[in-house]
Amino acid sequence: MMANVKHMSMRALVLTLICLLAATPGWSRVLLRWSQPTIPAPATMGVTDLVVSWDNEALIRNARSQGYRVYAEVLAGKTADMARSTAKNSLAGIILNSGDGQIGQIDQELGQLRSAYPHLPVLVLNPKASQPQMKGQLVIKKEGILQVTSPTAQPWIDSNLALVRFDQAFRQAQAPLYEFHWDVSDSPRPESGPAPEDYALAVAEAGAFRADLLLDLPPTLQTDLAQDNPAAQAVLSQIKPYVGFASAGEKNAAEPEANVGVITDSYQKSYEPTNLFARHNIPFAVLKASDLKPQDLDRFDLLVVFATPDDATIKILADFASKGGVVVVVDAHGPYPWQSGQRIPAGEYSVAYATGKGRIIELQGQVIDPETFAQDIRRLLDQDKDKLVISLWNALTVVAVSYRSPGGEKLVELVNYAEEPATVQVRIKGKFSSVLYETPERACCQSLTPTQRRAFTEFVLPSLRIAGRVHLASRKPTDRKAEVK
Repeated sequence: MMANVKHMSMRALVLTLICLLAATPGWSRVLLRWSQPTIPAPATMGVTDLVVSWDNEALIRNARSQGYRVYAEVLAGKTADMARSTAKNSLAGIILNSGDGQIGQIDQELGQLRSAYPHLPVLVLNPKASQPQMKGQLVIKKEGILQVTSPTAQPWIDSNLALVRFDQAFRQAQAPLYEFHWDVSDSPRPESGPAPEDYALAVAEAGAFRADLLLDLPPTLQTDLAQDNPAAQAVLSQIKPYVGFASAGEKNAAEPEANVGVITDSYQKSYEPTNLFARHNIPFAVLKASDLKPQDLDRFDLLVVFATPDDATIKILADFASKGGVVVVVDAHGPYPWQSGQRIPAGEYSVAYATGKGRIIELQGQVIDPETFAQDIRRLLDQDKDKLVISLWNALTVVAVSYRSPGGEKLVELVNYAEEPATVQVRIKGKFSSVLYETPERACCQSLTPTQRRAFTEFVLPSLRIAGRVHLASRKPTDRKAEVK
């Protein structure tokens, strides 16, 4: 493959890469925002989809006249002006940038746009994501005081998994679509944007979490691409394998595995603890408290409740615990029917009650230390070894998500935020005789040797740099070529 690349012209390399950037992947898209007045022709660029500000009519017309599919972006608070516009410019769709708008405002403006443009898809963009990265220190607020961990402690990871899970719960009509602002303070040329591996990490994360990413290329890089600048080509050539990798996700993979349910009605009260769940590889799903139904809880072993439960929810929680589940109610107030049950010793700021075959733990007050809280939830699962769906060793900087396909096979997506190769040991629930591993740096697939331990399969990933994907099956696949090492 490298030999072929060396013989390609630099122009052809850029064409191939940008075509990949604009392609619609199996479960994740990378969208490009364009702001510069000059756009190379599609035959030169290979791009079909662009995101352009709705009021830049000249750029929209220019892009459309050259054959581009254009998504018009409008900021919350400006939708009334756009809705009154009669020039639809043959748009491919509209992106509503939620900005600092409240949920009620966003929903109202979303309705206005869909009424004004009934034949166009209208997507909501969450611009409050974090730049995926690893930090050496963790800053937490404990008892009102900011504390900084030691540089030798577990590194802090900025991940967007919690943000994606919240968007999946509260905006189910579309795949999560997000963006973030780059921190280029350490870049030798801030005007040119971040390092290529930072782009690669952002793309890999979105693909692993099944989200759409709006990639905002710096104006200088846009101009350099239009001018066929070799430095810009070199940057994009390093992103290319990761875009292709994210685009090749299994289409038949079902919902991500989760045995911890987070029940909430407020992003503010529950986001940071949930963010630490992601960091500690606790498989979780977010459920909207107002829409909770008993059948929604069948797949969970443990529930964390951040919303004040009403009578219907109280009954659902009690029934869940009576069947053997564990419920943690955060900031619990008022009398509950389970308080008449047997009291069980708990922590300094919590009290537990036996309820049928399970128990309900009441946490007196909000979560003060999300890191410790996540560790406590992990320990609750660890009390029954069969409740840990996935575990990683030598992976302080790795986040993993497991997906189960309808046929009983599993797919594990891994993202290493350190951007340095690491050997990672994985244990996953289920018995699998075939373990195939692929990364953006090599073709699919390398066959790994599994070890069966009780109800789990263990294997070692020889090298995980930024992104990795593991295919697990109970028998050897017949339609996939595996490289046996």
